[in-house]
Amino acid sequence: MRLGKGEFTVPAGQALLYNGLLLSGTGPLPMRTYVSVVEHCPDTGLYVGYVPGFPGAHSQGETLEELDDNLKEVIALILDEGEPVMEGAFVGTQVVVVA
Repeated sequence: MRLGKGEFTVPAGQALLYNGLLLSGTGPLPMRTYVSVVEHCPDTGLYVGYVPGFPGAHSQGETLEELDDNLKEVIALILDEGEPVMEGAFVGTQVVVVA
């Protein structure tokens, strides 16, 4: 398999993440990874999540597993309509101390 300037092989049964693709011993498997922000709503008891900068990528669920499944479904539906224009990117979290 040729990637960039070098060549290498990925042994069968192993995988390597390269430039957004999960490469396996049998070839590339498309894989995308997004970071979601998750909050618990005390009013509804639901977990609410969204992908920062990804228009329309938000959902909710009664459990974290249900929220994860729902976010995957929403993102897949958005990607089926074409590559979205990302409005931003997740940078990280920050602790703010107020005296």
